Amino acid sequence: MPEVKIEIGGRLFDVACQAGEEHYLHSAAKMLDEEASVLAAQIGRIPEARMLLMAGLMLADKTAGLQDKLRAAEDKLAEREAELDQLRNAPAPEAERVEVPVVPQEVTETLAEIAARAEALAETVDGARAG
Repeated sequence: MPEVKIEIGGRLFDVACQAGEEHYLHSAAKMLDEEASVLAAQIGRIPEARMLLMAGLMLADKTAGLQDKLRAAEDKLAEREAELDQLRNAPAPEAERVEVPVVPQEVTETLAEIAARAEALAETVDGARAG
């Protein structure tokens, strides 16, 4: 079991950890040291046990706040996933029937007759002008 030297609040500590976990120990010690440094700047020199206790409590408070935020985010995600599942499983909307008006055959024939008369009149007028 490797022993690692860590510094917290300006004090050195020898701590044992599992092989391969040294990085995690240094990372955790750094967080604890940052909190201890804040305490030392605010209060000054305090007994080691009290410094570690207060720094640990400050980290625990931050962790609890992050856990609350994480829980809220997970709840929101679960709501969105449920909403998405509901939308995916919803039946397809019914096809909408659209009716397009149809021009009656009688009207079409009448318009063709009017067009033919107009063309005949145009030819008559053109012929009168030419002659």
